[in-house]
Amino acid sequence: MTTTLSERVSQSAFDGSMLRVVLLMDLHEGTQQQFFEAYEQLRHDIASVPGHISDQLCQSFENPSQWLITSEWESAPQYLAWVNSEHHAEQVKPLGACARAMRPLKFTVLRETGRGYDQAARPASARLQDTPRLGAGIVRHALTFTVKPGSEKDVAAILSSYASPAARVDDHTRLCRTSLFMHGNRVVRTVEVQGDLMAALRHVSEQPEVRAVEEAINPYLEKDRNLNDPESARMFFMRAALPAVHHIAAPEPETAEVQRHALFYPAKPGCGAALAKFLARQDEAAARHPASPVRSSSIFQRDDIVVRLIDVRGPLDAEPETTFGISGPRKAAVLERLTVRAGKRARPADHTMKLITDRRAAAES
Repeated sequence: MTTTLSERVSQSAFDGSMLRVVLLMDLHEGTQQQFFEAYEQLRHDIASVPGHISDQLCQSFENPSQWLITSEWESAPQYLAWVNSEHHAEQVKPLGACARAMRPLKFTVLRETGRGYDQAARPASARLQDTPRLGAGIVRHALTFTVKPGSEKDVAAILSSYASPAARVDDHTRLCRTSLFMHGNRVVRTVEVQGDLMAALRHVSEQPEVRAVEEAINPYLEKDRNLNDPESARMFFMRAALPAVHHIAAPEPETAEVQRHALFYPAKPGCGAALAKFLARQDEAAARHPASPVRSSSIFQRDDIVVRLIDVRGPLDAEPETTFGISGPRKAAVLERLTVRAGKRARPADHTMKLITDRRAAAES
């Protein structure tokens, strides 16, 4: 059976689909009124954010401490531009102070039915997702932060020496792979989870060996954090989040000759989303050629930080234009217009990240 290109793209923020965001919250007792007032302020602030369509606030009729906020957006990039901003981090602080637990979920809108939707007026740019996407139940996520210049070797040694946490989280969730890279003083950790991402991240953070590593690198971080303070930890991980915005993979199973690499693309101010979209389109074009060395690609983007995680068959430099994402006429010029070049022509070697550790869970029997 032939796998079409659309079937190989299991995730994309760039198809123009509307986005529905769901935030599940469990509040501390006695904070309901405080939470309601914080929401009232937030909804007025968010009403003017580009791409925002509407939102709803719901309270459980079974348990008054459980709340649900839903919002609708014209597209994923518009939502991500807001949620990844420093302004958003400050806006949601009052909500976070009321919550015992918060769980955000994001969905592209596939269909709308019913009388309300038949009569609904939508922005001209908003549209529904064309078809369901296929995938293997894998969620991809990344974290990024910087360490003090000059401490890179010490940090790399710490981050490569810890014992791997147990892969099994619960009956439905499993940590499949963790890859960690550095580029200068920037650290990027990517994870692949089968099941519930938030449950897996909680599981990892609670492991003693991981806690010890996190404490060991604290003195080297450019921005201080206190993981023993829930609010400090929450804000750190919110700011460090590097969401996956696109994933495409070849249909055949991975083989031993496929190696993992990461490329760091520092975008010019305000060009992060455009750069990520450009790279996604390049990966889709390369996927049309069965002989392409890039067997899978995940693009992560937050503001002007763009990281492309690729699994490559054969040497990384065998087809440098394809692996770097500039295959085709004038593509190198487009990439140069979108990235910070520091006065020189972009070269793959300048953007290749150093692999610190790549850990895969053993296959389940």
